[in-house]
Amino acid sequence: MEIGCLPFSETGYFSKLITDYVSGAAALRSYYDQPPTLSGLEKQRDAKITHFSAAHRKLLQEVLTDQYKTLDHTQEVHQQIEALGQPNTTTVVTGHQLNLFSGPLYFLYKIVAVINLAEQLSKDKKRGKVVPVYWMATEDHDFEEINFFNIKGVKLQWTPPYKVSGAVGRCTTQGLEEVLPHLESLLGTGKNARYLLDLFESSYLEQPNLSAATRFFAHRLFGDKGLIIIDGDHPRLKRLLIPHIKKDLFEHTAFEKVKQTNLALSAEAPGYHIQVNPREINYFYLEGNIRERIVATAKGFEVQNSTLTFTFKEMEQLIEAHPERFSPNVIARPLYQEVILPNIAYIGGGGELAYWLELKSYFEAHKVLFPVLMLRNSALLLSEKQLKKWTKMGMTPSDLFLKRHPLINKKIRSISNIDLDLSELRKQLHQQFLSLYDLATQTDPSFLGAVQAQEVKQIKGINALEKRLLLAQKKKLQDQVTRLSQLHETLFPTQSLQERQQNFSEFYVAYGPQLLQELFNHLNPLKNGFSVLSL
Repeated sequence: MEIGCLPFSETGYFSKLITDYVSGAAALRSYYDQPPTLSGLEKQRDAKITHFSAAHRKLLQEVLTDQYKTLDHTQEVHQQIEALGQPNTTTVVTGHQLNLFSGPLYFLYKIVAVINLAEQLSKDKKRGKVVPVYWMATEDHDFEEINFFNIKGVKLQWTPPYKVSGAVGRCTTQGLEEVLPHLESLLGTGKNARYLLDLFESSYLEQPNLSAATRFFAHRLFGDKGLIIIDGDHPRLKRLLIPHIKKDLFEHTAFEKVKQTNLALSAEAPGYHIQVNPREINYFYLEGNIRERIVATAKGFEVQNSTLTFTFKEMEQLIEAHPERFSPNVIARPLYQEVILPNIAYIGGGGELAYWLELKSYFEAHKVLFPVLMLRNSALLLSEKQLKKWTKMGMTPSDLFLKRHPLINKKIRSISNIDLDLSELRKQLHQQFLSLYDLATQTDPSFLGAVQAQEVKQIKGINALEKRLLLAQKKKLQDQVTRLSQLHETLFPTQSLQERQQNFSEFYVAYGPQLLQELFNHLNPLKNGFSVLSL
């Protein structure tokens, strides 16, 4: 049940850039093509259908069939792959790292949002099907960001018995068997716990590498919803990237275009912060366990932390012969995604959308359509017991997003039997000093500085007194403070968003399939708000 939905701007957890984008601020209008609205999505849909070739569709179908050959197809997935061959089928996509056992909760929010959006856009059968896609970030090399998840305040971490290097998707799953007993002790032995343990075992202990494990996991949870999971680390897909790799390495298009955009964007408003900066070359060299930056030299190119060097001609030949050895970085990956998919929208978090907003002119230079950018849904999950406690304390859904100390102060002021707000006293004091300012002006204006200093001193004294009164009441009402602090900590672990800290398994063991059903019922990226859900 949804008990509240706050505008993103009222939560205090989103940047000015993102809240301005969601609200349609004029300052950002030139940084995207179509707005994140239903009409914007339909216009983008028509444009993508016109621009996406039949040859690309056929190749995409063949690659997906190959990537799914080790999985038991659900009927829904088979139908989606078949539909991608139709000229009016499009996709909506979200991307995510290969976090162990999905990592933080918001992985689920992304997937649910992309499925719900695709379903909504597919209702008009005459306009064609829209397929939800999860793009696995298999070529990332930030292993330390993905090798753990948190459950019940415990960090479960994977430490492989080998040195991790290169693309994380290629890492074997050795060592993950050591995580299973710890997970079992935390989850218990109930029906939902047994399902999760089986899911972990079949996904992470029985698959050859992290890419296959993540695909199996996501397919098991969402295959019956028609979610398509794609791995961009594929030789045939990379062939479509050849002209774009050349343009980056030899013309530095991304570097020039994104650099210009960043300068313009940072000048738009003081609160706009640049998320990523382009490099002169935005591709890594990827081979075996190597994923290292390609950098330009006087004679051609070299691969950092290796002995590999190439002349300009050798590099051009290598791109043509082995495009699979070129791995896009955070700047180039979005372009790759839009080249190989008939995509109309990307659903991502605030940080992701911030760097996507830097890329429009880069896409234009490569003659690739820029997708609609959709801010993913966010949610705060409360148990029925937690909701009752919160309501009993007289708190509202919007109070949830206050930081810990302001929240406690508000609560203390509301239940205190004395008035702890000395604002009226400050107003009275200010009025008295206005009379003194007038008197000083009529007698000797040189006294104005002294009068002003005295007012500042008096106001500081009242502020200090107010703080001492509040502190005294906190001690007197310590039980209320403790209970509120403990509840807030369970909902905002380490004073951070729940969705960025806790793993879905902590909630699934308590609620089972109901958890996913509640998310499907309430998460819609067209709603543009932070949902507060009671399970």
